[in-house]
Amino acid sequence: MFSFLKPRQVQEKIPPEEIPRRYKVMGFQSLLGIFLGYMAYYIIRNNFALSTPYLQEELNLSATQIGFLSSSMLIAYGVSKGVMSSLADKASPKKFMAFGLLMSALVNIMLGFGTAFWMFVILVIILGAFQAMGVGPSYITLAHWIPHKRRGTLSALWNISHNVGGGIVAPIVGFGFAIFGSNNWQIATYQLPAAVAIIFALVVLLLVKERPVDEGLPTINEFSGEEINAIEDEKAVPDADENKSFWYIFKNYALKNKNVWYTSFADAFNYMIRYGILSWLPIYLINVKQFSQGEMSVAFFIFEWAAIPSTLLAGFISDKVFKGYRMPPAIIALVIIFFGIIGYWVSDSLVMVTIFAGLVGCLIYVPMFLVSVQSIEVVPPFAVGSSTGLRGFISYIFGASAGTTIFGLMIDTVGWNGGFLMLLIATILGIVLCTLIQLSIQKQNKLKNTVQ
Repeated sequence: MFSFLKPRQVQEKIPPEEIPRRYKVMGFQSLLGIFLGYMAYYIIRNNFALSTPYLQEELNLSATQIGFLSSSMLIAYGVSKGVMSSLADKASPKKFMAFGLLMSALVNIMLGFGTAFWMFVILVIILGAFQAMGVGPSYITLAHWIPHKRRGTLSALWNISHNVGGGIVAPIVGFGFAIFGSNNWQIATYQLPAAVAIIFALVVLLLVKERPVDEGLPTINEFSGEEINAIEDEKAVPDADENKSFWYIFKNYALKNKNVWYTSFADAFNYMIRYGILSWLPIYLINVKQFSQGEMSVAFFIFEWAAIPSTLLAGFISDKVFKGYRMPPAIIALVIIFFGIIGYWVSDSLVMVTIFAGLVGCLIYVPMFLVSVQSIEVVPPFAVGSSTGLRGFISYIFGASAGTTIFGLMIDTVGWNGGFLMLLIATILGIVLCTLIQLSIQKQNKLKNTVQ
């Protein structure tokens, strides 16, 4: 790893009387920093979906080619996420996150000068690789600074960052069109969002802190003194394991952990649903449902921002109502999503299509969020990056690529009906896997209580 990405360690321990105040201040700053940083990542990720109608027209691309571009970025993101999140276990969270954001912004600037299909393929693959540097540091920061009893609620606050970023990209791009005109769509869709992201990369460096022990503080479990679940208990693992190589940690705490595999494939089906709707929403609403550009932008905005209240409520409910169990609200959301997809598919009314798009957008991020929180609670804190990496790899390689490339192939071969049937099957499989996760966590906690 590059030396400039390694964490800085404070040589002196914080005096005991200062620890509570430092934890409160540094924890808040870190949470705010990863919120703004991850929001910026989505500003320069979701902007690509808004560019696809113009890209399709200018380069005369088929739906399959548009899907291939989207999935190329997502597959590169998934592969890179598996590596980058594992490497992040050994890196400085703020440096790692800021560097990836700066490089993603640079690639977006270059996208504005693309003139050929394969040029865009190369650039979106590079973009996907750098985009993967945002999520690992975020989950590592959450795991190290937020106690288990508040993690659902506070992680929900962080999680809506990508909804905020994905939602405000439409107004940012719209502002770009108003200033530069539709003939300069490259500036509006790629380069203006990149400029915004560069500013937020500097904010990340300013706000996000290192891990508590690197700041001279005790670990979050030592500080909080709370009872944690059976899997997160650091005392249950050998002390030397935390200092082993990232490959050792990845192999022993991710690859050999059935719960990590459960969360990974559950997330894959969630991503299939998300990208099957989100990536094709602009083309589907304009070309099939006959929406105007303005009406499509409103639906796109609602799809992203409708998730904000539901995600916050889901985090609170998982903490307070289900006592730290994350899967029951996820299962409920997926059942409702099943019927929401049907409504989005078969409705012809502009109002009803927008409502069902908002319903799916409101709820799809609930199981995605809760599965992601669950994935950092099925491993010890020092293996959070590895768990996140494997989940991200599976989610994007199998889930997001199916929601983009395979969905596009369905459109070109059997029509939109085939794509929507695929999403309904994914919803059912997601429910099954979330149930398996819940049963596994309950079993392990029961064994812990029996031993005690």
